Amino acid sequence: MNAFANPDALVTTAWLAERLNAPDVRIVDASWYMPAQKRDPRAEYNAEHIPGAVFFDIDDIAEKPSDLPHMLPSPEKFASRVRKLGLGDGSRIVIYDGSGQMIASARAWWMFRAFGHKDVAILEGGLPKWKREGRPVDDLAPMPRERHFTARLDSTLVRDLEQMQAIVKSGREQVLDARSEGRFRATEAEPRAGLRGGRIPGSQNLPYGALFTADGTLLPAETLKAKFRAAGIDLAKPVAATCGSGVSACVLVFTLHLLGHRQFAVYDGSWTEWGGRSDTPVETG
Repeated sequence: MNAFANPDALVTTAWLAERLNAPDVRIVDASWYMPAQKRDPRAEYNAEHIPGAVFFDIDDIAEKPSDLPHMLPSPEKFASRVRKLGLGDGSRIVIYDGSGQMIASARAWWMFRAFGHKDVAILEGGLPKWKREGRPVDDLAPMPRERHFTARLDSTLVRDLEQMQAIVKSGREQVLDARSEGRFRATEAEPRAGLRGGRIPGSQNLPYGALFTADGTLLPAETLKAKFRAAGIDLAKPVAATCGSGVSACVLVFTLHLLGHRQFAVYDGSWTEWGGRSDTPVETG
């Protein structure tokens, strides 16, 4: 882990186990799943979670109403929601999820970073690794004390449709897609109805799952760098990450952060927005 440029963004299960009762550590379960997985993250959280963890619902802590799923909310809404979860200024926030590949925890990590909270980390391996190691879980509902949270949007971490359209024309940022190769090339159907197949013109592809070992831990730093380079990414230049709905793209930007990359952003609407329109250009094959 020491090979990462920003190792504090990733914590081990052993590290967290030693700090379950630390007064400055706040634990967050950000589990979320695609509808096809037929899993209820809140019900699973209610049944078992790491002791003291609060549930962070990316579908609820989102802009509403919206035609797009779990879009970034206003700073005011984000601050209001996380305050009630006991998450505030001065908290060391550790996020996990039930996927084992930090899909939703990376989204929550990016949200906290986007609203100015930098003391936030992801639990490597998530709940699956924690449970495999026989570490404690419980079903007790925490009663957090409301804390003050200062939310200021860092717009450098977010890209919208208009910005992405300009990027496609100018090429000033590299566009990296976290979806599967089949979805990227339009040989595999999109899981959401009504979306065209294909990709944003000029984008590169690095499926987020390629960044992990079999046990859900990230590959070594040099191997990760090689993965990005093999995908056609220059690690010295800006990257705008995209995916299906702005969730797994956050795995890419989290990994870039670990590697010391400073110029990254997430296209929040991602393919649900781009592929759901008739006036955006699409590449296939």
